[in-house]
Amino acid sequence: MAESVSIQEVGLRDGLQMVKHTLPTVTKTEWIAAQAAVGFRAIEVTSFVPPALLPQFADAAEVMAAANKTPNLTAAALALNLKGAVNALAAGSPKLTFVLSASEAHNHSNVRCDTDVSLGVFSDVIAHAGDTDTQIGVAIATSFGCSLQGDVSEDRVVELAQLLEQAGARKITLADTVGYANPAQVKRLFNRVAQMVKIPLAAHFHDTRGMGLANVVAALDAGVRSFDASLGGLGGCPFAPGASGNIATEDCVYLIESMGFPTGIDLDGLLDLRHQLADWLPDETLSGRLGVAGPARTFQSLN
Repeated sequence: MAESVSIQEVGLRDGLQMVKHTLPTVTKTEWIAAQAAVGFRAIEVTSFVPPALLPQFADAAEVMAAANKTPNLTAAALALNLKGAVNALAAGSPKLTFVLSASEAHNHSNVRCDTDVSLGVFSDVIAHAGDTDTQIGVAIATSFGCSLQGDVSEDRVVELAQLLEQAGARKITLADTVGYANPAQVKRLFNRVAQMVKIPLAAHFHDTRGMGLANVVAALDAGVRSFDASLGGLGGCPFAPGASGNIATEDCVYLIESMGFPTGIDLDGLLDLRHQLADWLPDETLSGRLGVAGPARTFQSLN
């Protein structure tokens, strides 16, 4: 049997933070249940951030409570600071992703402080969590470049990964927040980080410049077996110019299974959900190819 690959849906967080229409809580819970029903075991369901900044997530605690009642699902939340992490833990988040940026310019835009300060905050998050069962990981944003700063040092990304592991992170995600990555860079950086840390690595790619799926292949070649993706390619970063959508979940599933890695996901059911998403968000343009073309006749699911 081929090694399996885990795909975490991030549309409810990364996707919704960019949409114009606030999705009702009941619709979010329907989305979570439907995506879990087609085989997703990991869904990033919300973000604990100030509602004044991102009103889409004013219902974060309610969404997390509903997600925690969903069978066979590990729900995740995102936090940018200590208060957000405290609120996420209080809401019973089984999984928490803390975010800091390899780009100083982006970290200032995103959380108004230096990256070293964010490192200290992460240590505070770990201390606050204590012996909780919550899985606490970190996404290193702008790992491959930044639309505010330009180049981002690979040495700095490796250093941050090491420091975060030492501080208590249980997983590191390298995020291409603004779609600057290319496959050669992806393979090189993941290989470098993997040589220096022992905790699992994950990849988060945006398809801003059409490189998203090529970067998935490069990450697979580097041994990565965990990916973020957003249904219909929704998403982007509101604090970085030009940071358009994520790789589409349905395209990512199709690619990975076509390469011989089972995902445990019912692709036909996922495409049905994508059509439902279009009804929920009629003012949003969904991206991705599979939602239009469908799978090839020769495609065989590995699940």
